[in-house]
Amino acid sequence: MNRRNLKNVLVVSIGFLSLFTAYGGLQSLQSSLNAEEGMGVASLSVIYASIIISSMFLPPLMIKNLGCKWTIVVSMACYVSYSFGNLYPGWYTLIPTSAILGLGGSPLWSAKCTYLTISGNLQASIDGKKGSDVINSYFGIFFFIFQSSAVWGNLMSSLIFGQDSNKTSISEEMLQYCGANVCDVTLSNTTTPKPEQELVHILVGCYIGVGILAMIIVGVFLDNIDQEQTRQFRGNREPFCQTFLSTFSLLKDRRLLMLIPLTMYSGFEQSFLSGEYTKNYVTCALGIHYVGYAMICFGATNSVCSFAFGKLAEYTGRAPLFFLAALTNLSCILALLFWKPDPGQLPLFFVFPGLWGMADAIWQTQTNALYGVLFPRAKEAAFANYRMWESLGFVIAFAYSTFICLETKLYILLSVLLLTALTYPIVEYVEKKNPTPPIEEGIYSNNKEAKEGVMMDDGEAVTGLDSESEISDDEDPDYCPGGSGSRPPGNPTEQDQSDSEDSSSASSEEESVQIMSNRMSRKGLLLERVTSHPGQNTEPQYPQKSARACTRA
Repeated sequence: MNRRNLKNVLVVSIGFLSLFTAYGGLQSLQSSLNAEEGMGVASLSVIYASIIISSMFLPPLMIKNLGCKWTIVVSMACYVSYSFGNLYPGWYTLIPTSAILGLGGSPLWSAKCTYLTISGNLQASIDGKKGSDVINSYFGIFFFIFQSSAVWGNLMSSLIFGQDSNKTSISEEMLQYCGANVCDVTLSNTTTPKPEQELVHILVGCYIGVGILAMIIVGVFLDNIDQEQTRQFRGNREPFCQTFLSTFSLLKDRRLLMLIPLTMYSGFEQSFLSGEYTKNYVTCALGIHYVGYAMICFGATNSVCSFAFGKLAEYTGRAPLFFLAALTNLSCILALLFWKPDPGQLPLFFVFPGLWGMADAIWQTQTNALYGVLFPRAKEAAFANYRMWESLGFVIAFAYSTFICLETKLYILLSVLLLTALTYPIVEYVEKKNPTPPIEEGIYSNNKEAKEGVMMDDGEAVTGLDSESEISDDEDPDYCPGGSGSRPPGNPTEQDQSDSEDSSSASSEEESVQIMSNRMSRKGLLLERVTSHPGQNTEPQYPQKSARACTRA
């Protein structure tokens, strides 16, 4: 693995680890800490409703104007604002900061997914590996580090709230309203004793600190790998309506339509654990100071399994892992329907989050990687759709949280899981019949191919490129293979000579080759069968598709 690519993956992962140490801890506590009039759950609903809105247009706009790196930094600032809102929680502080967080949520995750997908494809072209395998590995590394945020964020809350002097024992009368066996919405929504306000301020202050640290880590240490693309886009912007519609235009692809239940289920299952399990099982039967320890089990298993399944997917493929996740969630849902929480059964309170974390590791790593593999040429729009439909699952789950019985919520979760089991195999069937061409075949050429002036298309050699000349269309917009301004290789113009002088600043031939490969990647040149032969001064015949690929956005 290239050291620079590994460094970038680690920087993104550690930045998200720090940011979600804060946000994940607050999210787990909202249904218990701010339970008055359902304020905490309402704030979570606003967050994911805002994410849906931002998914419609913000990710492509921000990523193409700011680049992945600075989109991540700006979006992280939105998350930190939510921590400030929790210092003095109220309707006038939580709801506005929830909306701000939501607006930054979709660009944050879309930029992260886009960054890892670009890095994976570039690394695959260098190593001569399959792009989907490298992308899976990158997402496995990311989620291995990222999911451990549930450990540190909840450990902080458990240790701090463990100092609380207001701890009270749970009476037998209160225990009868825990779990799914009894349905009394009025009683099940009653509040439990809250920790001292001073301890709450200490915890939120720590969360603000680690959130700001995340912004510093990414802003200082992350490479801006799409800087050139961003500069070109700013110089020749697309119409806003085109950017706005890019997210929805992808819905014409039936594979994406079939992925909607799977993506929404990701939101349903995460919201159930953080909103329902923590409140109706852990807080109800053990107390709020146990919430952190239960979520630590979730985070620890999620982290380890994310890394393990990311590697395992290279040998088993996606489908067996998705089947394992579905079977695990199905077993947990059925067990929670009949289990009555009892403080005497303490280990069980941690077994369920552990199993849920194992299943969630598969949902997160494999679904993210699946979007990157299926839609490599529309990454921003694809991951915007991912966040939009996942957030819709969150919104629906949090919206009905205070109005229906827990048993009904479990049956809804079960129904969405079964629908996912019906639609996901269709995606795999369509992909098997018509595989998506890996992007590295058309865009990311390895150094050896670039050095020889050869690229491969459908297994056929492409010749006719002068290995000493550098393709450059940054300064000459008319120079496009197959276009009106194309010219045969080997007949350099003044502009070619200028480009040659520019590339001569590279310290070695290898660097010069990399420059050419990068420029070809940035502009998306898909050079197909060139019919000219080496040594002949004839103009190569490029197909019309390649000319369109060179048209400026």
